[in-house]
Parts: sequence; C-alpha cells; structure tokens
Amino acid sequence: MATERYSFSLTTFSPSGKLVQIEYALAAVAAGASSVGILASNGVVIATENKPKSTLYEEGTIHRVEMVAEHIGMVYSGMGPDYRLLVRNARKLAQNYFLTYKEPIPVVQLVQRVANLMQEYTQSGGVRPFGVSLLICGWDHQEERPYLFQCDPSGSYFAWKATAMGKNAVNGKTFLEKRYSDDLELDDAIYNAIKTLKESFEGKMTANHIEVGICDKTGFKRLDTATINDHLANI
Repeated sequence: MATERYSFSLTTFSPSGKLVQIEYALAAVAAGASSVGILASNGVVIATENKPKSTLYEEGTIHRVEMVAEHIGMVYSGMGPDYRLLVRNARKLAQNYFLTYKEPIPVVQLVQRVANLMQEYTQSGGVRPFGVSLLICGWDHQEERPYLFQCDPSGSYFAWKATAMGKNAVNGKTFLEKRYSDDLELDDAIYNAIKTLKESFEGKMTANHIEVGICDKTGFKRLDTATINDHLANI
C-alpha cells in the first residue's frame, strides 16, 4: 500500500528512494519484443522480433530497426509510439549537428542527447517516462570503431559489447555471455544475434518475423529479407 501512495506522482520519490513510474516503464520494456545488440571487431549488429499481432496485418510496413543517420541505427523494446517520437527527435539532433559543424554527429554525443531527453521526462509534471529502452549502434569515424549503447527510460545509458532487452532478456544475456568473444567478426555477430532471438522465439522463425541492422565503416543499413534468409539457412 505504501508504494501505491507514490505511484501516481512521477516526481515524488517513494520512501525506498524509487520513482515508481520508472519501474512501470521498465515493466513495459520487459514485456516488449526481444531485441539484441552485438559489437563485432569490424562493426555492430542490432536485431529484433517483428511478428505481427494478427495474420490480417500487412507485413513489412512497420519497421522496428531504424536509421537515425548514415552511420547510426536504432532499435527498441517497449512501446512503439514512444519509440517513433524518440527516433524523430534523434534524427533532428543528428541533422542539427551536421548543419552546425558540417560533420556527422559522434555516436556518443547522440546517445547523450537522447538520454538527456528521456531523463527530462522523469522529472517533469504532466508527462510520463518513455516506455522504451533503446539500443543505439553506430560507427565513430574519428576513432574508427563501432559502438553499441543501451538507453533506459530513466535516462541512464551504458556501452555494451553484447546485450539483450525485452522478453527473456535475462536468458538472452546468459546466452550471449557464453558465445561472445572480442575477436568476433560481423558475419559471426549476425549469426549469434539471430541465434539469440531464436532461443526465445515462439513458433517458426522466418525472415518476415525478424529485422536485422548492421553498421560498419561504410554506414548503417537494414538487411533485406533475402539476406536474412541466407543467414537463417545457416542456423
């Protein structure tokens, strides 16, 4: 009962020092579709489930893996409408940086600015936290290396070598811990990402039910169905 007294006020801490609405947001993330990110030596991979909730939905019209800039991509677990807003804001941030400095925004700076926006929604009245966690991947042209970050509803962000979000995230991370190595190549990372999704996938996995994005020094792209089918054939 004590927690319920504070659950409707975003800006009031509970006696245990928690903002309860953020915990609700994290619960929305945990109930969302599985997403995986893996850092390779020559790039980075993000992948997610994209199963339609009904057979009447037209497949391929809604994407979960999105390009933010030519060298940055993003995927989420949680609430889709919140994600669309964050993608739109991230694209504006990247474009404004380019217009100001005439060079692509560094991945770390974009992550910081998106995380700042998410944090603002944990301390303002009349709003609620975003019900999504993000995996943001990209290639840093100055350091000549890939990056993988996770942003949570609280506004906290972390750099990862490999991670999983959404349903069965704990099992996904355990699976990745057993398979990850620092010398992993991009093709092996794609294989492990799809394999991780398959561990918790319900039913038969097809190329129409997952999305995979990769980023290397040439930029970010979402893999087409034929390419994903080729990878599925090797699993």
